[in-house]
Amino acid sequence: MSPELYLSYPSAFLIGLLGSTHCLGMCGGISASLSMALPVGKGYRLRQSVMLLAFNFGRIGSYVLIATLVALASTSVASQWASAGVILRTLAGVLLIFMGLSMGQWWQGIRYVERVGAPIWGRLSPLTRRLLPVNHGGQALALGALWGWLPCGLVYSTLGWAALQPTVGSAALTMLFFGLGTLPSMLATGYAAGWIRGLQTHRLFRKVTGALLILFGVWTLPFLHLVGH
Repeated sequence: MSPELYLSYPSAFLIGLLGSTHCLGMCGGISASLSMALPVGKGYRLRQSVMLLAFNFGRIGSYVLIATLVALASTSVASQWASAGVILRTLAGVLLIFMGLSMGQWWQGIRYVERVGAPIWGRLSPLTRRLLPVNHGGQALALGALWGWLPCGLVYSTLGWAALQPTVGSAALTMLFFGLGTLPSMLATGYAAGWIRGLQTHRLFRKVTGALLILFGVWTLPFLHLVGH
C-alpha cells in the first residue's frame, strides 16, 4: 500500500471535519428534529443518543455504499482507458476547489454540481416522509440511510477523491473516514444546536475552512504531481 493511500484516510476525515458545517445546512435540521421529537423524561439522553447515532450511522453507511458503486465504475473505466485517472483526479480537485469557494462564501457554483443527484433524490425523498415521526432507532437508521443520498457538494467532492483509490475497498474506507469526520458536528447538533449554528455562520471560520478545502483541491490536481516527477 502506497504512502499516499495511507494519507488519504486522515485527509478524508479532515475534509469531513472541516466541511461538516456545510452538512449542517442540509442534514442538521433533520438530525436536530430527532431530539426534539423525543419526550423529555427519564432516559431522555440515552434515547437521544441512540437516535442520533442510528441516523448518522445510516447516513455514513450510504456514503460507503455510494463510494463502492462509484469505485466499481471508475476502476472498470480506468482499466480500459489510460487517461481516466488524470481526468478523475482533475475532477476531484476541481470539486474540492468549488466546495472551498462555497464554504468561504466566495462563489456558490457547487450548487450546480449538487443538481446532478436531484433525480435520484426525487425518488427517495418521498420514502423519508414515511419514516416520520421517528419513534425508534431502526427508523432513525433507515432515515439516515436514505438521507445519505441527499445531493451534497461536499459528499460529491469526496466521492471524486475516493474514486482515485486503487481498490474498491480503499474507496469505501475513504468515504467511511470522511463520514466519521462529519460525525462530531452532526451529533453536536442534537446536543448543542445553538453553539454549532454560531460556528456555522462565523465568517472567519468559514473563510479558513474554505481556504483549506481549496488547498486540498489544488494538491489533488494532477499537474502538481506531474511537475513533482
